[in-house]
Formats: sequence, C-alpha cells, structure tokens
Amino acid sequence: MISVTEEISLLTKQENRLHNSLDNLRGQRSKVKEHRQLEKDLAVVLGKRQNLQAWAVFEIGMPVHRLNSNRLGIVKELKITPGGMGEVWVSWDGELQIPEQPNLLQIDGAAMAKIIAVGDRIKIRDGHEEAGKIFTVERLLARGAVETTDEMVFERQEWQKVEEVFQELTQTESKGDEELTHSASFTQETQMITQSTEELKEKAPKAIVTVDTTVISIQIEELTEDEEKERHRLELKVERAFYESGSALREIRDRRLYRVTHPADFIGYCRDRFGKTKQAVNYLIAAAEVFENLLTTTISCRVLPTSETQVRDIAGFPPQKQIEIWSEAIESYGGKVAPRRVVKGIVERLKEKPLVKASEFCTIGDAFILTRLEGAERKYNGCWAIAFEVRDFTIAVDVYDGELAVKPENLNPIDLPDVRRQLPETLKRIKRLRESGLLSRCAYTILESIGRQIYLDDFEEKLLAFMETEYKIH
Repeated sequence: MISVTEEISLLTKQENRLHNSLDNLRGQRSKVKEHRQLEKDLAVVLGKRQNLQAWAVFEIGMPVHRLNSNRLGIVKELKITPGGMGEVWVSWDGELQIPEQPNLLQIDGAAMAKIIAVGDRIKIRDGHEEAGKIFTVERLLARGAVETTDEMVFERQEWQKVEEVFQELTQTESKGDEELTHSASFTQETQMITQSTEELKEKAPKAIVTVDTTVISIQIEELTEDEEKERHRLELKVERAFYESGSALREIRDRRLYRVTHPADFIGYCRDRFGKTKQAVNYLIAAAEVFENLLTTTISCRVLPTSETQVRDIAGFPPQKQIEIWSEAIESYGGKVAPRRVVKGIVERLKEKPLVKASEFCTIGDAFILTRLEGAERKYNGCWAIAFEVRDFTIAVDVYDGELAVKPENLNPIDLPDVRRQLPETLKRIKRLRESGLLSRCAYTILESIGRQIYLDDFEEKLLAFMETEYKIH
C-alpha cells in the first residue's frame, strides 16, 4: 500500500501527462471528442490531488471549523475512501462525528492559540535535527506550526510545549544585631505535563546540590575529553544550521527537486513543505552563499556567523567586500561573533556618501553638465552650467534662466577646451536677451533649447544673432 505522499506524486505525474496530451490535441478539430474526454479525466485527477493535499495537513485532535462558520469541532479520524478520496471525521459539540471534505475545513488558529501562545517555550522532539533544543515562540502558523525568535519554523508534530517551574529556597538566620539571609533561586525547564516525573529525573543534569544554613553550593561533574569533543562537534552543527538549511534549499532549487509535487513553483514548495515565506527562503540561500565566501578566507580566530540575520545586510556586496565588512565587525566586537546591529552599522556607514569640499572639486568659471537633480530642479538635468561661487560643500552655478546651488555630485565636468571657452560668452548673450523683457514666448523656448546645447552650430549661432538684432541687444 503506497503512502499519501506517493499517491499525490503519482497523481501529479498523471496530471502533467494529461496536460501534455491536451496541448498536443489543441487546435485539431477532428479530435474534439478525444479532447473533451481528456479534459474530464484531467478534472478528476486534479480534484483528487487537491483533495489529498488538503487532507494531508490535518491531524487527529486538531481543532477545526467549517469555512464561513464559527462552530468548533475536533478531528477524530482521518480516512481514505475506496475511491481514493480523503475524509476528515470531525466531532461537533463533542458527540456527533461527521465525515467532512478537507477543502471545506479550516484549522482553528484561535483554538490552537489555547495550546501554545506567543512567548511560550517549546522543546523539539526526537528525530528532528534540532532535537532537545529550547526555543521561544514568536508567531503562530497554520496547522499548528510555530515560528521562533530564531526565525526557525517547526511543524506541530516536531515540538512540545515546555512549562517553566520556579523554585525558590530562602532561609534566614538572626543572631544579635546581625541578620544573614541566604537565598537561592532555581529555574528548571520541564517537559510537557504528559511526561512523567521519572523521565525528568533521568534527563536531569548530573549535579550534587548541598544546602545548609550558611552555604548553598553546586558541584557540576566535569566533562571527559570525548564529551568535550562531542559537545564541540554539536555546537558546530548548531552554529552552521542556517548554512546547512540555505545550502539545501539552494540545491533543491537549482536541481528542481521540487518539480514532482510543485512544478515550476519552488516558493510554493517551500511554503507547503517547510512553512517558509519567499523572503525567508531568499534570506537563507543568500546567507549560505555569504558563509561559503567567508570560509575561503583566513579570518582572525576563524570566527564565522552563527545565524542568517548576522550576514543579511552584507549579502548584496561583492565577495571581497563581504569579507572586509565581516572582519571589521568581529574586530569591533572584541573578536567574537558580531550581532546584526554591529554589521548593519558598518554597512550603513559605508553607504553614506562622504561630503566633498567644493573648493577641492572646482574653481569659479568651470563649466559642467547638471545631473541627478530632484524636485523642482529636475528640469535642469542635462543643461550646462557655469560655477560663479564656491562655498563649503555646495557650488553656486549660472544656468540659462537663473542661478542654482548644487552639490559636487550634481556636476559632471566638461573637459572640452573649445566648449569651455565658448559657454561663458553664450551665457552672457542669453542673459542679456532675457533681461531685456522684450522676448516673445517662442524666444524663451529657443533660449531654453540653446541652454541645453554645450556648443552652437552655425544655424543656432545665426538664430541667436538674429534675436539680438531683432530686440536691439548689443
């Protein structure tokens, strides 16, 4: 008997074959009947696949409600009909059990929130690569999955809730005018309520606790050399977990290993299989590439990132720049793994454009092309201008119809000697015409056009001379 996952895979392959057959018959009038039959077969296969995919997300004991209904039920049984369709048997009001179509049911997030809430702690079950680790819930996801503060997603069957028990021992002894108070507080992570006390005792750390009226001391058993090596090996796995995830996702993407269940939809596959968004997937893949790049260089103490967020802000830089930024980050953080805020601060500082002293950029009389102006001054982009005043960090320039104060970054120098000699004279002629107050609307348009030409051809020279003669400008 094949599994549901295998059945979905077979149906997907059958669906693809039917699509290909339909494409081959498209436009052939002589095979209309065959075309219709294929469409019917495709509808059956498609409906069955969608039914099984919807059915596979439910678990016994899961709180659900019908779409557009507030009535709460509990999943009691999951069945496959003789025809291969999935049925979800739901108990409504704790008594009546009714077979429901899975696509008409929705997992009740509010009821799930009663089981686990944001801020609760969870422990990962055996069988998962993160088994035994404790995480804090940051977001509740569909089907009982949770996202942790470490940006990891765990399915419902992978985690169990941890309850925190606080014990406080306080003993006070008074003698004469002196009072001495000894107190100790212990915090212990426990298993779910269903776990027995005996199991907790078996998993408790090997420690001897001695309490008397004056001293509370804890003596921890030392690790053996083999245990020390094993701990180091496991710590490396923890530190590189994000790299392993990103590398695996990249390989699945590049080799299109998702195509059986999600043809041409890698993000849909990641969402359905791992509960990861497009952004989360892209972050992990980019972080894995940064990690691989950092492995190729000798960084002091071989300090490497331990989470995706630490390198998120340097992923867009060239490989050598990534190495430089990460090296600076760990150096500024005392040779330790730098948190994201440190790395981000370095990145933001690099992106800031240094102020350029105007006196180091140009002198009075230099000619430029204006560029990257914004707002009301955008209309001058592409026009030529001549510097007439150099200030601390800005430059005052003359344009064909006035003056502007711009930054060095808004000026592209004109290096043609003939043009640099001609433009100041052209500017004077344009200004005299404009200041006459006699120009027609057409004349202003002509002067604006000349203000965009870095040199005048014969016709433009004649046109400017004609306007000077017509308006008696000498």
